[in-house]
Amino acid sequence: MYNKRSAYIGVAILLILLTVVIAGCTSSSPSASPTPVATAPVQQTTLTVFAAASLSDAFNETAAAYEAQHPGVKIVYNFAGTQALVSQVELGASADVFASASPKYMTQLSGEGYINNSTIVNFTNNSLAIIVPVSNPANITTVNDLAKPGVKIDVGAATVPCGSYTLQLLNKSANVTGYGATFANGVRANIVSNETDVNSIVSKVALGEVDAGFVYVSDVPATMKDKVKVITIPAEINVIAVYPIGVISQSKDQADAESFIQFVTSSAGKTILDNHGFKA
Repeated sequence: MYNKRSAYIGVAILLILLTVVIAGCTSSSPSASPTPVATAPVQQTTLTVFAAASLSDAFNETAAAYEAQHPGVKIVYNFAGTQALVSQVELGASADVFASASPKYMTQLSGEGYINNSTIVNFTNNSLAIIVPVSNPANITTVNDLAKPGVKIDVGAATVPCGSYTLQLLNKSANVTGYGATFANGVRANIVSNETDVNSIVSKVALGEVDAGFVYVSDVPATMKDKVKVITIPAEINVIAVYPIGVISQSKDQADAESFIQFVTSSAGKTILDNHGFKA
């Protein structure tokens, strides 16, 4: 009886061990990988923005912020003097958004049918300032010093918004006490170069090719701040530059173009502009 029972126990133990071995072999076999689910690629839209050269630094930051919120949209810029951008649009260049440094040129394109008029908005302001080389060889410390004989001044061409605003400033100063016609005429006599965009003015001043230049307050990029000094122009003779923006009527991405403008005019967009010297 005892031996028979022992045999039963031995068989049971053997069956248990055999079951464990089989289970171990089964679990060691690789499990089947799930079939990957195909996802549709994000559709990429490219928006081409024609913008005044003075917006370069601010708008590059704007693009990064906008693209972070809209991963399906890529912003591509064409920065140049506003008058050059207008000519390009009129000649058929492909663009989605136009940002001008002057209402004059926005009005021109709008009147010619190139702008979706319902999208036009004045999105920021700018003002003029004087920059001189950091060495300041002409010893210019105030705006009045620009009228001293022999000072070499660089300005924007009359067809460039910055140049146009400079001429307005000189005309305005001719009627302001403390400046007058003598100041205005003296500055005009010292102008030695007229540039097609403000970036060229900044470069010439930084290189010491001229003694001073009229630019926008926003026009000194971080890379130039150690090469030039900024001299504030008193408010009584300064002028305000108004910047409008609008969607090109031939744009194939009207909705995204309007979305970009909405971001530019949002609190986030205005903060970026303010940080670069523009004023809402």
